[in-house]
Amino acid sequence: MRHRAPSPSTAPRDMGPAALVSGLADAIDRVNRSIGAVVGWCALMLVLVQAGIVLMRYIFGAGSVFAQEAVLYLHGTLLLLGAAYTLSRDGHVRLDLFHRNFGPRGRALVDLIGTAVLLIPVALVIWSTGWGYVASAWQSLEGSPEVSGIPARFLLKSAILGFAGLLLLQAVASLLRAGLVLARPSRHGTAREGK
Repeated sequence: MRHRAPSPSTAPRDMGPAALVSGLADAIDRVNRSIGAVVGWCALMLVLVQAGIVLMRYIFGAGSVFAQEAVLYLHGTLLLLGAAYTLSRDGHVRLDLFHRNFGPRGRALVDLIGTAVLLIPVALVIWSTGWGYVASAWQSLEGSPEVSGIPARFLLKSAILGFAGLLLLQAVASLLRAGLVLARPSRHGTAREGK
């Protein structure tokens, strides 16, 4: 009988504070990446609906308010609910004046400051100002002003809170990761080979 190594799920794991913090950051990433994977399908649907609108307009001479609003709904959903996914993949455009010239600790410090000073306050302002706006839309079950439009504008407006909430979640993951890097002992001053 051969001895098998334990699988990663059954192997004992280090459950120290750093592992717990890293596990929480990874869990937040998984949530946002799962939402991003689902919302990513909006891009394909957006292209198909837009192509259908063009075909209807130029080949058949017909239009559809419902289809045109669907493009807006898909675009808004993709951008608002996909933003945290993009942040989790470090895919946002960044002005790398400082970031590119620093080592891991310097980049972690820039990320920590940027997240704490810019991202979190902006996401909180969006959440707090968007709350009343979304609540009002839900209270009246706001729909399209057009008779043949999509009767669910309140759902689209809800994506504003999703945007802010998911960005706040990803900001927590970013802060945790930056904190882990900054909490590690610095190698500065030890072996300085190659310099």
